[in-house]
Order: sequence, then C-alpha cells, then structure tokens
Amino acid sequence: MKNNEITPTAKKVYDYLRTIPEGKVVTYGQIAEHLGNKKMCRAVGNILHANPLPDYYPCYKVVNAQGKLAQNFGLGIEEQKRRLEKDGIKVEDYRVTLELYQWIT
Repeated sequence: MKNNEITPTAKKVYDYLRTIPEGKVVTYGQIAEHLGNKKMCRAVGNILHANPLPDYYPCYKVVNAQGKLAQNFGLGIEEQKRRLEKDGIKVEDYRVTLELYQWIT
C-alpha cells in the first residue's frame, strides 16, 4: 500500500468483514473463497494485519481453519479473545468451536 491507500482487494476484504454478524466468525479460507481464490489465505492474513481501522473493520472475527485465534493479531491475541467474548463467542485455549460460531454464507 502506498500513502495509506487501500487496494481494491483489501477493500473487498474489509467490506466483507462488515457483513459478519455479531457472535459469528469466519476463516481466512472463507474470505479467500469470497475473493475467488482459495489459495489467497496468506494474502488475506497480510491484508488483515494491515487493517487501518480495526474498530470499523472487525478483523478480530477471523480465525484459522481449526478455529484458532491469530497469533499475530495486530492488537494482540488477548484483545482478539476479549472482543470475541464480548460478542458472545466462547473462547477456550485461544480457539473457538467453528461448528457453533462459524458464519456460513
């Protein structure tokens, strides 16, 4: 990103985050599929890590395919856990149960 510009791909990711209902999570893979390329998981992670407005674009709602929280969450894994729990999501050992909380679009 140059001069804090959001790329078109990043904009799609951030806009998708705004559609996730309270009390639900999605995986990096789900976002990559939404973008049309299941192999973009790592790119999605990089985009989320550069989130310019984490209070507006709720990247804390993204977990890995096993439901694990992000070790590199920009505000810290404890903050991700706190925000998920505030949304009503039970977090055990830094993991959520996808069968209960995954948002299926």
